[in-house]
Amino acid sequence: MSAVDERDGRAHRADSPTLYERSRPGRRACALPASDVPATPLPAELARETLRLPELAQLDVVRHYTALAHRNFGVDSGFYPLGSCTMKYNPRLGEEVARLAGFAEAHPLADAEHVQPLLGVMLDLQRWLAELAGLSAVSLQPAAGAHGELTALLMMRAYHADRGEGARNRVLIPDSAHGTNPASTTMAGMIAVEIPSDPRGNVDLGALRAACDERVAGLMITNPNTLGLFEEQIEAVVETVHRHGGLVYGDGANMNALAGVVRPGDLGIDLMHFNLHKTFATPHGGGGPGSGPVAARSDLADYLPGPVVARSGEVGAGVLALVEPRRSIGRMCAFHGNFGMLLRAWAYLRVLGGDGLRRMAEHAVLNANYLLARLRGRFPVPYDRSCMHELVCEGRIEGSDVRALDICKRLLDHGIHPPTNYFPLIVHEALMIEPTETESRETLDAFLAALGAICDEAVRSPERLREAPHTTPVGRLDEVRAARHPVLVDAAVGGGGGTGAR
Repeated sequence: MSAVDERDGRAHRADSPTLYERSRPGRRACALPASDVPATPLPAELARETLRLPELAQLDVVRHYTALAHRNFGVDSGFYPLGSCTMKYNPRLGEEVARLAGFAEAHPLADAEHVQPLLGVMLDLQRWLAELAGLSAVSLQPAAGAHGELTALLMMRAYHADRGEGARNRVLIPDSAHGTNPASTTMAGMIAVEIPSDPRGNVDLGALRAACDERVAGLMITNPNTLGLFEEQIEAVVETVHRHGGLVYGDGANMNALAGVVRPGDLGIDLMHFNLHKTFATPHGGGGPGSGPVAARSDLADYLPGPVVARSGEVGAGVLALVEPRRSIGRMCAFHGNFGMLLRAWAYLRVLGGDGLRRMAEHAVLNANYLLARLRGRFPVPYDRSCMHELVCEGRIEGSDVRALDICKRLLDHGIHPPTNYFPLIVHEALMIEPTETESRETLDAFLAALGAICDEAVRSPERLREAPHTTPVGRLDEVRAARHPVLVDAAVGGGGGTGAR
């Protein structure tokens, strides 16, 4: 259990000394062979004799990092209903495929003639994603979802410039869109213009029409949006933007609800990105690696970043080559994208096929609506209509003043990762819950039971929620204090201040 030092606000485990406390002179975690090259002194600026590193046996190091790993929470260890992030289980088949020697040991600079099967995998994935999007072509270059957003915006900017309309620099973004859209717009050198939602959670058509003029480069729309709702007027939205000369970009973050059911291109979307980690079960979190392929309609395909894979010579020829689209905005990633992630997504799509993808989306929507139906009596639902793959309610409990944050912290004591809270910003005390298609009804019922117990507790003893979590290695942090007095080094090395923990 955690012991807490109230003097400096640092939470620690009484039975777990730090690596510095375990250090003993002369202990080594590994034995290095004798050097077979002449020794060269380190530059003075790199030789820091005052840097005291712990001296430990290998077993001490292994146990330390294994203990830290056991503190991590992931999809493999428990329910992870983190809305918008789609933290679903990754089938182990993808890991096995990515580790095959012919894939894992291939060099990215190998000549195309020596890696034809690998290029074949990339070509398959380009074609399959284009089919799912209902668009003409795909580049696998972007290394993350937000990177895909930036790529699409740069393509949009280049397209308008080539048409002599470089003054189009305004990008319309609904307030229910994915949170990275405004930042991507700014990075692309354009101006973000927010469009409000109507009472049903759709894009407000009146506000959209008022914002459309000759300066509009395009619209970035997330559908289903971050409220978990399908845009009921999507065709009218697309028509409005097109009528004013703008392009419509589809943020593919929530494709988990649409794959195999609806093709964004059929709705009029001009270009979009996919989050392979959200929809196609490649790893998610930990800072990467990610993958955010971009799809485009036929007249925008020339602007895709390269290289892309294509057949060389006559149609039907067996030789594959890496080529640059004619008006490409240029390379967006080193080599050919995150190839390991492409392999995992390729394996996932290969196994599921079209019918399997449709069932995936249907189960994701079914699970979310099951939770919505069961939670209506417990939490306010601001946009109360059938949801898609996720739902958003308000983290308020009648008869109590606890907040969404308190509910989320208390869920940790039930062994459940909290849902996203305080996003989307247009919902007060938002709880954004995404069960994904991989969870069973038993897991969902256990989640509902935990929320029910928390609701009852919020009325009887709200202080238990406000002080939660109680069972984790570190208690609730004082975020203001942590920001103002951070501990950047271990106290044993000379740190000071507090972490902001209770």
